[in-house]
Amino acid sequence: MKILIIDDDHRNIFALRTALKSRGIEASGCQSAIEGLELLNTEMEIDVVLLDMMMPEFDGFQFLDRLHRPSGRVYPPVISVTARAMKGDRERCLLGGASGYVAKPVDIDELLEEIRSVISRK
Repeated sequence: MKILIIDDDHRNIFALRTALKSRGIEASGCQSAIEGLELLNTEMEIDVVLLDMMMPEFDGFQFLDRLHRPSGRVYPPVISVTARAMKGDRERCLLGGASGYVAKPVDIDELLEEIRSVISRK
């Protein structure tokens, strides 16, 4: 399994990559939604995207909107991994096009369960 982590904070990318690697999961990261879209359009072997929703310039909702525009391309499922943990934020992320949702700080077991869940629905 290969996961793409999109988060503007390199420390979050490092922490998630390290936790996933310790469980035998390959993960790469980028620090902007624009770069993430470019990678998805060129990299065919990404199984799941972990997306920070609150990023400068081009946030997670704009990313999801762009991802779901008709293009004839099939994209991997996206899990919102975000500090947006207020009432209604989970539903807003899912209605915005995310396949799953995990609040920060990330519980790695919860994240792995969410990854399994979205993969099984794929």
